[in-house]
Amino acid sequence: MKITCLCLTASLAAFFAASVPIPARAADAPKKNFVSINPAEVDADYAFQGEYSGTLDAKKIGLQVIAQGGGKFRAVVIPGGLPGDGGEKGKREEADGELKDGAATFSGPEKKIAVKDGTATVTSADGKALGELKHLVRKSPTLGMAPPAGAVVLFDGKSADAFQGGRLSPEGYLMEGCTSKQKFMSQTLHVEFMLPYMPFARGQGRGNSGVYLQGRYETQVLDSFGLLGKDNETGGIYSIKAPDENLCFPPLTWQTYDTEFTAAEYDATGKKTKNPRMTVRLNGVVVQQDVELPKTTTAAPVKEGPEPGPLYLQNHGNPVRFRNIWVVEKK
Repeated sequence: MKITCLCLTASLAAFFAASVPIPARAADAPKKNFVSINPAEVDADYAFQGEYSGTLDAKKIGLQVIAQGGGKFRAVVIPGGLPGDGGEKGKREEADGELKDGAATFSGPEKKIAVKDGTATVTSADGKALGELKHLVRKSPTLGMAPPAGAVVLFDGKSADAFQGGRLSPEGYLMEGCTSKQKFMSQTLHVEFMLPYMPFARGQGRGNSGVYLQGRYETQVLDSFGLLGKDNETGGIYSIKAPDENLCFPPLTWQTYDTEFTAAEYDATGKKTKNPRMTVRLNGVVVQQDVELPKTTTAAPVKEGPEPGPLYLQNHGNPVRFRNIWVVEKK
């Protein structure tokens, strides 16, 4: 495994929260159907999962550690830094690891990484210390953004009444599986979401939901932390286009979608004359730039047409939480 590194600069202060120790959690291994939407109710593996950065030989590196359940892990090493911060697109190395002597350990032919207490220690195959990567908690720059004047506030934590099928979690967040009563045309949409921690789940069974603009066009919601970044992963326009980069944060982290949507145009006979378009920012980074949408996305509950449509937050059988949802309608 070749290792290169990331170093933080002052210019990143607004994007990254300070590096903090990862708290230890319950030691008991969960059952294979283990699901948590509460950071206080996780397994011991959760303490090792997350993003790490540092420098090695004066070069940048990003490291993402993904809990796979039962003391198993996957590591993704990204030359140039973490996604959205210098990481070289399409370039990554992966390795499987396991919990050993209290550390999540990954071994390659040339180097070894041991993750413990918020530090990923890199050594050579013969045990020589090469460097350390520190755990980071990234924070979207649009997290907690207040709705501007004139915005339609769909959810502010007080009530789910703006949604058909709206339900509040015990913590006061909006639960998956609801449709806004108000319908919209062209718009700016802000949504904050939290993915569940499901270490044994894989693929589309791991934190699946979706944000459907007009009930027609889905930006996918999925625990795709550390994955390749496909159209059916977070940041993707489902069945239409993969994100330019995978900016999905680890589960149990609040994340943001900020979407600029221009509705389709129709003539007086009801014939579509112009396709809708969408620009999507995931955690503050543009991952879809002015993308034309030639069709509704797969499984959209609302058919294509000239009428306005609702915001639909999909229930795909996984607990996903939402908050701070608002729309600015465009004339």
